[in-house]
Amino acid sequence: MADTNGPLRRLESWVCALQRLVDVVVVIGAQALAHTAFREPWNEQTTTVTLLGLLVFGLAAEVGGLYRPWRTGTVLQETKNALIAWTSVPLILFAIWFLTKTTVHYSRVASSAWFVLTPLLLCAVRVGLRVVLRVVRIQGRNIRRVAILGCTEDAERLAESFDTRPWLGLKLVGVYDDRSADRRYVPNHPHCVVVGNSDDMVQACRQGELDAVYIALPLRAEVRAGQILAALADTTVSVYLVADLLYYSLLHAQWSQIGDVPVVSLHDSPFVGIVGWVKRTEDLALGTLIIVLTSIPMLFIALAIKVKSPGPVLFRQWRYGLCGRQIRILKFRTMTVCADDANVVQATKDDPRITKLGRFLRRTSLDEFPQFFQVLTGELSLVGPRPHAVAHNEKYRAIIHGYMLRHIVKPGITGWAQVNGWRGETAELEKMEERVRHDMEYIRNWNLLLDLKIIFLTVFGRKKNRNAY
Repeated sequence: MADTNGPLRRLESWVCALQRLVDVVVVIGAQALAHTAFREPWNEQTTTVTLLGLLVFGLAAEVGGLYRPWRTGTVLQETKNALIAWTSVPLILFAIWFLTKTTVHYSRVASSAWFVLTPLLLCAVRVGLRVVLRVVRIQGRNIRRVAILGCTEDAERLAESFDTRPWLGLKLVGVYDDRSADRRYVPNHPHCVVVGNSDDMVQACRQGELDAVYIALPLRAEVRAGQILAALADTTVSVYLVADLLYYSLLHAQWSQIGDVPVVSLHDSPFVGIVGWVKRTEDLALGTLIIVLTSIPMLFIALAIKVKSPGPVLFRQWRYGLCGRQIRILKFRTMTVCADDANVVQATKDDPRITKLGRFLRRTSLDEFPQFFQVLTGELSLVGPRPHAVAHNEKYRAIIHGYMLRHIVKPGITGWAQVNGWRGETAELEKMEERVRHDMEYIRNWNLLLDLKIIFLTVFGRKKNRNAY
């Protein structure tokens, strides 16, 4: 087999050492630039603090896995790890300066510039290296020859990922499977082709024809996978296990460890730890701002409801909140009735129960405004799966697989389903299934920018008023 790897592949063992050296140069160089820019002299204290910063950063980087191979990792995750590792430097240095009362010996301006400039350069270097490696790998250099064990749906998805991401530098040699053609999965991807059985694959590994093997056997084949792993232990190839977990409808799955036992969460909330604080801060900040801006309109809406039709201004209804706990949702009353029993009838187009003012409020979502107070109390979030009436929850949890997983996060005033047009009446089961599917997508893919995008689309999106009546 022709050598497509070139010198970059042969020198891969030196890459980690080179990365460490480059980071040392970046840290020292940023310190020099900061002192030069502000015309501060480089003295003994500067040397001491720079060496201490290098020590702290080096330890944090090693603990955080910054120098592990990043071929299949994202540049976002790599730069995030670099930023986290560097953040420990100013924190520890500030603590040392405070405890030793030596702050006056260091230039505040130059030190601040160093603390800001260094992480920017660290990230810039990594982004630049990724760009260079992408170009090199797309040209066919620095390639790793890989094989997939098991002709399965996961194997087909993996083959497609290799093809659509040439910058990974992973060349699929073929798929190996011990089953006969009539018993194995039939893939549609042109490169997902069975070229032999597991014995052929092990032999290819021993002859140095493969660099990595991805085991994509189903979970039920654990015995066979163990036998093949034992055989591959007699080779030097890298072995990866493709976890066949999609059967379990993963929701924010992530690896963790209890003692020395690795575990993976299949259903988990993304809003834990600092991410939860970020989400709560977003709710408090934007929720307070919205209440300030809408307080006067809410007052006029309340007066209009009271004048236009008899009954209470607010409508209260029991719904499921976080972890399935029942909460009472507040809305401006838009109907002549306030049903909240075991048989709640959804509003339909031209529903005679809806008042003239109520129709306008529902169309513009102004009836939801009182819920911003519930955002401040923590019962709701600005963005999340919309809560349904208890009666509807009990109905759909029995017929839609994974329906209750919507409630591992706080319900929201608006959500990914709503801005994509899946709001209002769900007379057909397919409509509710689409709403639930979009809610699951939101939980799996949450980030702060996604929340801001949903808020923007709630106000300006073209689909926001579809099915709203």
